[in-house]
Formats: sequence, structure tokens, C-alpha cells
Amino acid sequence: MKFIISFLKRYPLQSMLTLFAMLFAGIAEGFGMSMLLPLLSLSAAGADKVEKAHKAGSALERAISGFFSFLGMEPTIGLLLIIFVISIIIKVTLVLLANRKVGYMVANVATDLRLSLLQAIFNSSWSYYVRQPAGSITNAFATEATRSADAYLFGMRLIAMLMNAVVYTCVALMVAWKATVMAVILGSGILYVLRFMVKKAKMAGRDQTLLLKSLLSFLTDILLSIKPLKAMAREYAAERILQQKTLALRSALQKQVFSKEALRALQEPLTTIFFATGLYIALVVLDLPLSNVLVMVYMLAKILKALQRAQKEHQSMVIAESAYWSLLSRIQAAEEQREEFKGRRSPKFEHFISLQGVTFGYGERPLLHGLDMEIKKGSFTALIGPSGAGKTTVVDIITGLIHPQAGRVLIDDLSLDEIDLVQWRKKIGYVPQETLLLHDTVFFNITLGDETIAEADVIEALKKAGAWEFVAQLPKGIHSVVGERGGLISGGQRQRITIARALVKDPCLLIMDEATSALDPETELEICRTLRGLRDYVTVLAISHQETILKEADTAFKLEHGMARKVGRP
Repeated sequence: MKFIISFLKRYPLQSMLTLFAMLFAGIAEGFGMSMLLPLLSLSAAGADKVEKAHKAGSALERAISGFFSFLGMEPTIGLLLIIFVISIIIKVTLVLLANRKVGYMVANVATDLRLSLLQAIFNSSWSYYVRQPAGSITNAFATEATRSADAYLFGMRLIAMLMNAVVYTCVALMVAWKATVMAVILGSGILYVLRFMVKKAKMAGRDQTLLLKSLLSFLTDILLSIKPLKAMAREYAAERILQQKTLALRSALQKQVFSKEALRALQEPLTTIFFATGLYIALVVLDLPLSNVLVMVYMLAKILKALQRAQKEHQSMVIAESAYWSLLSRIQAAEEQREEFKGRRSPKFEHFISLQGVTFGYGERPLLHGLDMEIKKGSFTALIGPSGAGKTTVVDIITGLIHPQAGRVLIDDLSLDEIDLVQWRKKIGYVPQETLLLHDTVFFNITLGDETIAEADVIEALKKAGAWEFVAQLPKGIHSVVGERGGLISGGQRQRITIARALVKDPCLLIMDEATSALDPETELEICRTLRGLRDYVTVLAISHQETILKEADTAFKLEHGMARKVGRP
């Protein structure tokens, strides 16, 4: 019930409208079925004995007879049949409307959860984001959101079945309340006996959620590093781990399927025993009229069927609900790590970027110690140093992704703490070490779907990056798909396209974070010459562990032991 309450709180209006439609559908069907007993009485008693049959009948028959007397109408067979048919039509219409609303809500729930996850992840702090496995986020976005929406669907069906059971019970109580109470107690007992199958299904669903999260996280990491594994013939190790996780997932799915089928299989014989016993008691022990028994059996069958369907929907819901709690916890954790933007002043960057006495460390491991460094506007500045020296950390501090534990960063004479970081980052073009190109057109890879960027802007960015010459020779130019036949390009060419992506929004600072480290010396030198030629358009800060970049840089710093030392050209 905690799951249903959580969803009702999250989507109160939509859920209440759906539940009301289902409730009225149940009432309409119950009203129509209430016509069955007087209908059978009329058929059995004959038209000349109708009034006597009604007076001697059940509370339901007397209530219906009084209702028609109040309206000044005679409850004939034809009239009762018409009311019964109309009631069923109304019920079907309301159920259809309710199911339509539920269908829309299922789609809305999945979409809302996905959008909430994306917003929470993208708004979280960088230190939180880098700790999250990419595969687990992908799993949450795709699998867990879908299963959460399915759980909502099963939950709404559960409530609908319970409502129907209540309506059927109310009608049955007016026919024979003692038999109905006994039947409801016995029916509830059957459901109670089978509850262990629901528990087994819930455990299987929980295992499935955990295994899918672990499996997809590991699979994503392996796919990103498959080349070196294959090159060393060690992919078998990763394959073995994935096989183990996949087999464990299979076991959880088997338990889930078995528990659902076992519930369905056990319900049938228990229900048969229940009705056989009930018929014997009603006809032989209590000696009730056949017409009453037939209607009562019909009503009790409806009650028990509704309760059984409710149990099945409950079982399906508990299988899927663990995905909802997992996804919700991820969203809440990301929201708690939301990046704070305290600065409000707009940056200009007209003269320099200055790092003064910057100190930073990860945990107990110090990395930067009172670092001083200045990047002049319109310059090509290089920062070199061995791997692990803290070069990328310096970049993260300049972009405001992380904050120094001591010291400050100035944009001209304005502290970065006072600056609107979103506005500052819009002035930055960033090229990472990993050359990330999507399997899409060159145009899309540069614009990333930003409709404000015109084709002329893309061509201009490609020219600045030294990429226009080879892109223009592709079969479809900027509309060629990267990686497809005719769209194959070298590592250096891929790097130039990512530089064009960084330049297309006319930034005032271009950061190259180890962007040339994977290139051969000749290609790296060509990229560095291109960067030097960009000084008329943008200030360039290039990070590298190789000294090739020093040949083209205006200013260079070497990062050692947490300090930045200015160095000259080789």
C-alpha cells in the first residue's frame, strides 16, 4: 500500500479522476446485476404471481419492487432486461474511459520519471555526477522508468478490482447476507493461503531490479573499454562475469514467472472446492430457492473473481515496484546533490583569468598547493605536467565545476564566487581527451540539436578548426554521417570536428583538456598550429602531458608537486 499511496500523492488529480470512473463503472454494473434476481423470480413465478413473489423475496427484491412502485412502473421482464443491458453498456463505457485515462497516465508516469531523473542528474554537482556509473543511469532511465509505470498500471487495476468486489458484495448482502459474509470470509482465506506466492514474486522482482542495475552498469563499462580487452585477448574474463550476472538474472525471472503461474494454478482448484461446498450448503442444508441460489452464486463468483484478479494485480505490482523505489532514490539522491549557484554577476573576461593561492585535494590526498597562474586574454597558454599532477583539476576549478579549498579564481577583477557560473560556462568551449562523436551527421555532432545554430555558423566553425577542407569532400558534406561508408575519418580529423563543436557558439575561452594526447606527434603539432591561429578569435588554454605543445604556446606552465612553474619554449 505504501507504493500506491506514494503514487497517489505524486499524481493526485489524475489518479482520483481515474478511480472515480472505475468506481462508477462498478456501481453501474452492480445496479444492472441487481435486476437479475427479480428477473428470475418473474420467470419462475409467472406474471399473475409477481407481486406475491416480490413480497416474499429477498431484501434486494423488495427494494427493487419498492423502487419501481415509487416510479409508478411495473417491473416486467422486458423492463428489467432493458435496465440490465443499459447498465452494462454504461459500465463498459466508463471502464473504457477509465482505461484510456490509465493508459495516458502510464505514459505520463514513465515520461515524468525520466524527465525528473534527467533534470536531477544534469543539475547535480560535478563531484556527485562523476561517481555515478553510466550504466546504472541508463538502466534507471530505460528499464526502471518503464517498470515503474507498469507498477502504477497494476496498482490502479488492483484498486479497480477491490472497488468491484465491494460493489458486488453490497448487492450480494441484499440477497443473502449470511451466506455472503461466509463466502467473503472463505474467499479472503483462500487469498491469505496464497499470499506466500505474492511474497516470492516480490523477492524475485527485487532481485531482478538489483541484478539489472549491476549487469547494465558493468556491461556499459565493458563496452567502453572493449578494444584493449580484445587486443589482449582478455575479453573472456568480462564475458564470464557478464554470463554469471545474466544467469543470476535468469534465475530471478524464473522465480517470478513460476510464482505468477503457481498463483493462477492454485486459485482454480481452491475456487472449485469453495463453490461446490457453497452450492451443497445452499441447496441441501439451507434449502434456499433455486433462483436465489443462482443469483447468489453469480454474485459470489463475481466477488471471488474480483478478489482473485486483485491478488494477481497485486502480485504484478510488487514485482515491478522495486524499480520505482530504486529510481525514486536515485532522483532524490541527485536532487540532494544539486549544484548551488550563489554568484549573480555577469562575467566579461576582457583581460585575464588568474588563479591565486589555489589549494585543492581529494579526501586526504592533497593535489594543488597554493597554485598561482595567469591566463591572458587572446593568448595560447599551455599547462603541462605528468599524469595525475592535477591538470584537469585546474580546468575544473576554472570552469567552476569544483571549488578550491583555499585561494581564489579571478575573471579580470571579479571573483568566480561572485559570478553567475551558467553565464561563465556559456563563454567556454571545451574539448575533452575522449573524442566523443555521435553516430550522426557532422552537422548534428557540432550543433547537438541546437536549432539556434545556423548552417553558416557550422561551416565557419569547421573552417576555424581546420576541418572544412576534409568535411567538404565527404559524400554529403556536413550532412554526412560520421562512421558510415564514405564518412570514415582519422583521429586527427575527429579531433578537429570536436574543436569545431566547441567553437560554434563563439566562446571567449577554449579549453583543450589532453585533447591531443592520443594523436601522433605530427598530427598533434598540426592541431597546435591550428590552436595558435585561433588566438584572434578565442583565448586558448591547452592541457597536455607532452611537451610538443610548448612549441606553439605563447605562455606555458609546468605543474609539479601542486605548483605551477612558468617555463619557456624548448
